Amino acid sequence: MLLLKQNQEQNVGELKKGDRILYLDDVTVSFDGFKALNSLSLSIEYEELRCIIGANGAGKSTMMDVITGKTKPDKGDVIFGQAANLLEMDEPTIAEIGIGRKFQKPTVFEGHTIFENLELAMKDDKRFFKTLFAKLSGEQKNKIEQTMELIGLKEHYHNKASILSHGQKQWLEIGMLLMQSPKLLLVDEPVAGMTPGEVEKTGEILTDLSKRHSVVVVEHDMEFIRSIAKKVTVLHEGSVLAEGSMKDVQNNEKVRKVYLGE
Repeated sequence: MLLLKQNQEQNVGELKKGDRILYLDDVTVSFDGFKALNSLSLSIEYEELRCIIGANGAGKSTMMDVITGKTKPDKGDVIFGQAANLLEMDEPTIAEIGIGRKFQKPTVFEGHTIFENLELAMKDDKRFFKTLFAKLSGEQKNKIEQTMELIGLKEHYHNKASILSHGQKQWLEIGMLLMQSPKLLLVDEPVAGMTPGEVEKTGEILTDLSKRHSVVVVEHDMEFIRSIAKKVTVLHEGSVLAEGSMKDVQNNEKVRKVYLGE
């Protein structure tokens, strides 16, 4: 198992800004004859913030399910890093090699403090007695403190997660993913149900994260997308309809026809 893990990490390889970190080629997924993904091909670069938009049923969630190993496609290739074939891995292995996914509804340990939530999420041996009696190293404490600073929750250090607002719980879950040291973060509808101030802070967090990670954001809030987007991919009927800057996408005739009826 250790040798397999080492081989997988080598297949991911060392990455620098601009390198391709994720590649989907000709990926098709069918459910009872309906093609949720239809020969989908796209690539994500390292340290890129990519926004994925599309109507309900466009294939956004299915795409993330394929990337994280929850759904196996009928055909196609999904490569992470230099040569890690995600279709040969299960969900825990995919998470282990550096892909983290945040779902729309936050799942945090409400009876534990902010610090404890981040500690529990840390990439380490999770066997019960080891976790129970382990002492954090200085490096681990620094990582938790830096993460609390990044997600704007350092002042809530000793507070239980149950008292946090909805938006703050979303930030905490992002922080918990960061404790796993992911190279790629998949973030599903991060601003749903947030206050305007929380939306703005979430944009700042995701933009900051893209300086050290690849971040893929799936979101319906177009105002939020406009505020953070550098490159946008539009999905329609399981395929890429258009891709480019927000301005390019808004002016694309195919997009306007599909979404605006023009």
